[in-house]
Amino acid sequence: MISKILVPADGSKTAQKAAAYAVDLAKQLKASIIALSVIDKRSLIAQTVPASETSRRAIEPIEDYLREAAEGYAGEIKKLCDKSGVAAEISIKMGHPVEEIVKGAKRSKVNLIVMGSHGRSALSASVLGSVSYGVIHNDTSIPILIVKG
Repeated sequence: MISKILVPADGSKTAQKAAAYAVDLAKQLKASIIALSVIDKRSLIAQTVPASETSRRAIEPIEDYLREAAEGYAGEIKKLCDKSGVAAEISIKMGHPVEEIVKGAKRSKVNLIVMGSHGRSALSASVLGSVSYGVIHNDTSIPILIVKG
């Protein structure tokens, strides 16, 4: 029986579509949701602050900016759950997204991972580092439902 669903959140339209699907499924199954957003350590090196936000955030470290964004992505899922009457919690982690999603799923003892995919080919995914591809091919016994964008 599915009682707890992990939903990774990265702010993309595909992730939002997967979240809506997961919330609807959770409502039908009377399951709860864990909205997980991972701050990719690699982005701390390459990430820049958008020009439109420079004045407000000029003195904030980039890590704080990324944490705020991650909390916003997961918070959107939480709002969707609240609106639908689905129990939810937010988890923010820092690390490699694939590893943190798999670790988070195991740690929280979820019964299902629901995540979005852009539908790239295996070759494209290996070159671009697709998170959904990495989670699917990780050694985990937790079922994974992929929602295509």
